[in-house]
Amino acid sequence: MTPPAGRPEQPEPFLRGAAFRPTEGVPYPRARDDARLPRDTWAQACIPAGVRLEFAGDAEVISIQYRAETADAGFRGAGGGLTFQLWDDEGLVAEEPAVVGEGIVQLATGGLIEAGVIYLPEIMRPTVLSVQPVGGGIEPRPARPSWVAYGDSILEGWMASAPPHGWAAVTGRRHGLDLLVNMGYAGSARGELASAEHLASRDADAYSITCGTNCWSVVPHSTDMMRANLDALLDVVRARRPETPIVVMSPLLRPDAEDTPNALGVTLADLRKAMEAAVGDRIAVGDDRLILLGGFDVLDELMLLDGIHPDDSGHAAIAAVMGAALEAAISA
Repeated sequence: MTPPAGRPEQPEPFLRGAAFRPTEGVPYPRARDDARLPRDTWAQACIPAGVRLEFAGDAEVISIQYRAETADAGFRGAGGGLTFQLWDDEGLVAEEPAVVGEGIVQLATGGLIEAGVIYLPEIMRPTVLSVQPVGGGIEPRPARPSWVAYGDSILEGWMASAPPHGWAAVTGRRHGLDLLVNMGYAGSARGELASAEHLASRDADAYSITCGTNCWSVVPHSTDMMRANLDALLDVVRARRPETPIVVMSPLLRPDAEDTPNALGVTLADLRKAMEAAVGDRIAVGDDRLILLGGFDVLDELMLLDGIHPDDSGHAAIAAVMGAALEAAISA
């Protein structure tokens, strides 16, 4: 396929969400290639959730040359992204399907765009090879407050209808925040210290932590384990980032787990209380840059498509709560 006339650009100045060094076969890892990470965490970190292109300019078309590795959407389905989508502050501007292998996609901008975001077909594991403005120019989007998010499949964007509708993407657009890296790992995010170190290694204006559900199910925790793990995670982050705001949201509603004991006899409601108590105690002894959000009341059961993961309205509800907290914490 021959690209249209214009000046090709290297993608790096426009890339956002790619905060860790590439490794073989993984151009945009969402963690360090660290032997201490659980296998399930690293497997999810290889999927470029939250990686995107951001720009401003008056180009009539943005032409992207890319390579995609797979069309297997897996458990996440089409919501993991099978298209390139261009958004501005008002909403979707253009969308084009992606193909496996090398391809070129052309997104019509409609004219001047002051804050353009191009979301990638994440589940296809794309690599952006070049970015080419046609009929005008583009430049990297100006810097804005930054944030790093750590969490599980809901942060990764599961059950949103497309990557732009995941709560982290919605938060970034609505609250003017640059998500440096989405450390959302489906089936994982149990507060491992390696992940805590990775989180703290990224210099940001704020951090968010939204985990706990997989501590009820995948690797069952007791309340003592839950509290100790969270304390250790926060200790590691605070040792390196003593003044940076950290917003912690306790586990969201999960009806099948709320009153059901796990293998250690602990319900999700018990784990939520332990997590909230750990954060509350740290705030009480003087960590005034730590913010606690209770997760239980954020979602309505009708928002849960599979009893665990929210639909687009649920992701938007999380974004409203988390975005307001992050914006307030950064501006304080």
